[in-house]
Amino acid sequence: MFSQWGYILNFLMYLAVTLPILIIGIFVFTFTTPYKEFDLIKQGSQTDDPKKMAAAKAAAHDLGGKIIGLAIVLASAVYHSVNLLDLVVWGIVGMIFQVVIFYLFEWVTPFKVVSEIPNGNVSVGIFASRLSIAAGLLMAALISY
Repeated sequence: MFSQWGYILNFLMYLAVTLPILIIGIFVFTFTTPYKEFDLIKQGSQTDDPKKMAAAKAAAHDLGGKIIGLAIVLASAVYHSVNLLDLVVWGIVGMIFQVVIFYLFEWVTPFKVVSEIPNGNVSVGIFASRLSIAAGLLMAALISY
């Protein structure tokens, strides 16, 4: 049992770094979009208005996809990193990459993603979610030494 303490300590150190990166990532994602995801989600849960409910679903899909995408990158970074600083660097790169992907999506589509999600276009929120997950998977695969 005592031989496991080093592994447990290592687990706790990586967890203590990974969770704050994920929380900071959520803050960064909500800060870099012109709409407020948590407000949309809250408003949609407290109403019978179909438009507000749809906006909540679209925002939840969009933000959820970014979180999953970042978590995938962080999981790969934990696996591949040589130390905690390496993990932090890859976490920051993953955050930046998720924001860049969102705005590339905004740029290449014939519609404005930043207005479609608050207007309740759930399909745009789902598509943005899947794009963030795909970007996270690609980014995770690119982390190697």
